Amino acid sequence: MSKPKPAPLPAGTVVGGYQVIKKLAAGGFGVVYLAEDEERHLVALKEYLPASLAERSAGELIPRVKPEKQPLYRLGLKSFFEEGRSLAQISHPSVVSVLNFFRENETVYMVMNYLQGDTLQDFIVTARDLKQEKVFRESTIRSLFDEILKGLRIVHQHKMLHLDIKPANIFITNDNKAVLLDFGAAREVLSKEGNFIRPMYTPGFAAPEMYRRDGSLGPWTDIYAIGACIYACMQGYPPTDAPQRIDKDRLSLSMSRMRNTYSDNLIEVTEWCMALDPLSRPQSVFALQKELSRETERRYTSLSFTERLKLQIENLKTGSR
Repeated sequence: MSKPKPAPLPAGTVVGGYQVIKKLAAGGFGVVYLAEDEERHLVALKEYLPASLAERSAGELIPRVKPEKQPLYRLGLKSFFEEGRSLAQISHPSVVSVLNFFRENETVYMVMNYLQGDTLQDFIVTARDLKQEKVFRESTIRSLFDEILKGLRIVHQHKMLHLDIKPANIFITNDNKAVLLDFGAAREVLSKEGNFIRPMYTPGFAAPEMYRRDGSLGPWTDIYAIGACIYACMQGYPPTDAPQRIDKDRLSLSMSRMRNTYSDNLIEVTEWCMALDPLSRPQSVFALQKELSRETERRYTSLSFTERLKLQIENLKTGSR
């Protein structure tokens, strides 16, 4: 029997002057609530409450942590607090705004702008279900990721990594702004060294170095995830997990299916971002932005007869989706 998740705060609970209205989401690191401040403005309130370390019964405020789990809980708490402090210094329309962060009930709370709209994942699923020839137009993909990369560049300039970029963490607001969400895996990477906590990774979007204890993480790690998100916008599905790609890499074959539909440049950029060797990827967001802005060089290469035959055989083997 699986361990029950810690109970969320009930509606009406007040913490730090913010009144909880309802739970919005829960993940491995905590719970996000819709709340309102003293002026009745809506905010998103994120509570540090790691399900693997803490317990809490309905109606309780303070999480219960077993003595043997206290050191790890405290380390995560410190990291979560530092993350709030770092994000509060970033002011960019493509990065979720942290308005406040505070300690209470032996945990930490982060107050963020409440956004209305849908995640990129929601849009991908809807477009995919319509069974269109292409999930998104190339111009849409380029403008969307141009916005996201501007925000990510600022994050990297603050010596932070996101480490969990995926379509579910890219939010499209009702006024058509793209915003990077959920830095629940973000860490200040320079000062952690031995204490560095490896984040939980998302298969398909996590770079190969995230699966290795000795893997060197850097901007190139987030850039792999950006490439995987562009791939998902083109294909409608996540790419193959990195460990499987190391065993047998079919990325080029999969990308070749999209020739004629997307430009050679966009396909090449996506493959560049998703190189298995971190040194073979763009080493900075700026390098990727420069290449992604080269729209004027759009060429569309047709598939040769041999390539079409190879694809048909591959589809018969794997079962075309």
